[in-house]
Amino acid sequence: MASDPRLARNESATPTSVPPPPPPPPPESASSNLPSTMDGQADVGAAVTPSESGSYKLKFCTVCASNQNRSMEAHMRLSTAPTPYPVISFGTGSLVRLPGPSITQPNVYNFNTVSYAQIYDELYQKDPRLYRNNGLLNMLERNKNVKWGPERFQDWVPGLPRLDHVSKGDKGALGTEGGIVDVIITCEERCWDAVVDDLMNKGSPLNRPVHVFNVDIKDNHEEALVGGKAILDLADRLNEAANQERQANGTIGWGNGTGEARRNFDERVPEILAEWQEKWPNFPSLWTLAWL
Repeated sequence: MASDPRLARNESATPTSVPPPPPPPPPESASSNLPSTMDGQADVGAAVTPSESGSYKLKFCTVCASNQNRSMEAHMRLSTAPTPYPVISFGTGSLVRLPGPSITQPNVYNFNTVSYAQIYDELYQKDPRLYRNNGLLNMLERNKNVKWGPERFQDWVPGLPRLDHVSKGDKGALGTEGGIVDVIITCEERCWDAVVDDLMNKGSPLNRPVHVFNVDIKDNHEEALVGGKAILDLADRLNEAANQERQANGTIGWGNGTGEARRNFDERVPEILAEWQEKWPNFPSLWTLAWL
């Protein structure tokens, strides 16, 4: 580093007076000069305290066919946990399909354009007794208290800001404003296939790793309730491991999948899933590492 010319002295000069000692430097903030990581948190390296580490939350995405039953139950569980997770949810079907008066007369809606409240009002006007008895109205009452309306995964653009979801009051929207997630959990194998294929088609524009799980849940209200608990348990296990690695090895490179903490976390995921599967044997699982 170059020397400061203002400090140059004439060695032959004799000082006329002794200058007073400089004042003591002000105390430094522990985080004032910390560089920021890609996930927007201070990069504290290996000096992360347990309280700072424990405050970190992975960002989740839950997916089923119509973004109505299984993905929404999981969305609710994650966003209303004792320490809530940032979460978004989607469907992978071409249309939102709900049971109608017969198997050949489903109720069909477009993704991204109709709210859960609108669907609820329409079905209530059609036949409140039928749709109360088959559980649709109860399901929609839950959904409209979680987020605005069903979204399609294939229409999602990773990295596109989601500020409107915060303004709409979607649960779990805080923390997902940047449009990125760390973990995607589907609820059916065909949805898992659709998600993995779509991520490949998107071409990984962010070059950001994402773990994609499938927790196979039958599409009925009873199984969705239990499956939501299982997904929350998996989320807790993953988040605990992420915090452990960030505390032990720092956060440098975490957001783009580099650094010791992230590498160790990624390597631990299969073991975490295997331990989780032993507790939840009725929900067959799949996993792969993909890229956003």
